[in-house]
Amino acid sequence: MAKQDNRKAPAYRCSVEHIYCPNTSFRFTLGMKNKKFGGPNGELSAAIRYLSQRYSMPTGRAKGVLTDIGTEELAHWEMIATMVYKLTKGATPEEIRRADLGSTYAIWDKGIFPSDSNGVPWTSAYINTMGDPIADLHEDMAAEQKARATYENLINLTDDVDLQDALKFLREREVVHFQRFGETLDHLQGYMNGKKYF
Repeated sequence: MAKQDNRKAPAYRCSVEHIYCPNTSFRFTLGMKNKKFGGPNGELSAAIRYLSQRYSMPTGRAKGVLTDIGTEELAHWEMIATMVYKLTKGATPEEIRRADLGSTYAIWDKGIFPSDSNGVPWTSAYINTMGDPIADLHEDMAAEQKARATYENLINLTDDVDLQDALKFLREREVVHFQRFGETLDHLQGYMNGKKYF
């Protein structure tokens, strides 16, 4: 019997290499991690929000969209972790201290821990699931716009071309998610009007 290979090619290969830039590198890396890895508008929050909301969706099509996008957000979470890891991999404790990140290093070393920009660990308070399909989809569309805006801000804060390319890919996916949620909202409104919901 042949051995099964379960490795999958990534949707986007992160080619970011560690380049120490004393003005922005570590602060940017920490900001990216905190905003997109463990913050309220980050990929983990989005994934759990969508994967939780799918259960209250009244159609298979809507459940499928939330499942697909929620799963993709987990892949984005992994991409952010990969970028942060590659950007901090060669950093010395002295470089980290000079960037005023010594307290973060003292607690987590260079570990990638989901926390917000104040160092508060990720919490389920960041997600919202109402159980009302229309309200949830409006929440999801707003979340995707916040994610897009955050990626645009991060793109503006770095001059690393590889990093910009990866962030642009993620920003584009947020736009696609927004569009898919809008299509799903239209679908559900038609479905609910046909069922005469009031």
